[in-house]
Amino acid sequence: MKLNILIFSIFLAFQACNPKATTSTAVASANEATETFIVAGNCNMCKKTIEGASKQAGASYANWDKENDKLTVKFDKTKTSVDAIQKSIAKYGYDNVKYKATNEAYEGLPACCHYDRMQ
Repeated sequence: MKLNILIFSIFLAFQACNPKATTSTAVASANEATETFIVAGNCNMCKKTIEGASKQAGASYANWDKENDKLTVKFDKTKTSVDAIQKSIAKYGYDNVKYKATNEAYEGLPACCHYDRMQ
């Protein structure tokens, strides 16, 4: 039993001293960004599509709040950008603060998803 505790303690000591373990965590958090912006929509179908379009563009997390039309995304800045995420959302028919969906994409949305377009 004492031998198992000793081996486990040595293992933990080596893990704590491993520079790669602490460096990779620091790099990951330095490259991670969180942004919140307005995306027009109406319903839970909109929510699913907006969040899906965000993740397809590289967001690791996406949550659209239909009460205030705010989308919060988390992403790795080395893999994608807010711009790429906003373009993807517009491609699926949803206006946002930077990009307006094409009329064709908007008209292709289900009737319940036809929101008041942004100016």
